[in-house]
Amino acid sequence: MQQTIKDSSRTPQPTAGATYTGWQKLVARYAKPDVNQARWQVLNSFGGLLLGWIALYLSLQVGYWLTLLLAFPVAGFLVRIFIIQHDCGHNSFLPSRRANDLLGSICGVFTMVPYKHWRKSHAIHHAHHAELEERGIGDVWTLTVDEYVQAPWWKRLTYRIFRHPLFLFGVAPAFHFMVQQRFPLSAPEQNRHGETASVWWTNVALVSLLTVASLLLGLKTVIAIQLPVTIIASTVGVWMFYVQHQFERTYWEHSEEWDYVLAAMHGSSYYKLPRILQWFTGNIGFHHIHHLSPRIPNYNLQRAHDENPLLQRATHLTIRDSLKTANLALWDEKSRRLVTFREVGQLQRQKMLAA
Repeated sequence: MQQTIKDSSRTPQPTAGATYTGWQKLVARYAKPDVNQARWQVLNSFGGLLLGWIALYLSLQVGYWLTLLLAFPVAGFLVRIFIIQHDCGHNSFLPSRRANDLLGSICGVFTMVPYKHWRKSHAIHHAHHAELEERGIGDVWTLTVDEYVQAPWWKRLTYRIFRHPLFLFGVAPAFHFMVQQRFPLSAPEQNRHGETASVWWTNVALVSLLTVASLLLGLKTVIAIQLPVTIIASTVGVWMFYVQHQFERTYWEHSEEWDYVLAAMHGSSYYKLPRILQWFTGNIGFHHIHHLSPRIPNYNLQRAHDENPLLQRATHLTIRDSLKTANLALWDEKSRRLVTFREVGQLQRQKMLAA
């Protein structure tokens, strides 16, 4: 499906109904960057990553089992840095756009995600999230039941492989961050604000950082330390993005009926995590509020949620609930929910028997 690029800043449609009346004024109170909170978050995130790297290096003298164990909290700091980059891309983390862009570009070297290139695709995701005609950029590949049934066998097979949990959460995350992000995949005519250049400059910075680290510690040591951290962090990132949009009673709609507010509040979940995991993931679990107002910095999302019952009406998911979403794969337009391949197969067999 060809992607049509539209203005990512288009105004929300006024058709969400009285349920969310006045939401613009409500969220405006929280869409104000706080330099002190931002500085503290940068300090504890980058500081934690640096101390984590040192701990990983020292752990090699004890045993690689300890290195792998420590890789989990260190990956958490890397995820937290990505959230900072994410907020910078929305120009919400710091008051100055220039400061946001500078910090976001630095974060992009550590997360291996070119800042400006990712910022553009993510803006498209926000502008068209849950809009059936605008799938294809910045989202998880999702077919409707009818599209899947009518597709040729090779496309159905490819889609089944892609949506299998072992591939989607095992192979795809590391490939996406370590390989796919190394190339400017979007069309050149769409990259008018340094998006392509950001890919190559990020690659140069990564090679330089890897070279220096290898000269100091040795290439094998650097790989032994960083590879598990990158794999864990990328898997967590993909899982968080997936579960915040791919749940059974999510929201998808055709362009004529698509509504910005409903897409945010019903097409994004509130992922209720334990406090420590919420901290490492930078409050991104309040994803419905983030989609409603991307200008709210992550450190204000908790307060926005707690202080406003209107913003608590999204689908709540616990970790146990979220595990049940892993096999959801197809959007059923008739029942308006995500379904599994097994459900579609059973429906097809019933139709064949009835024919």
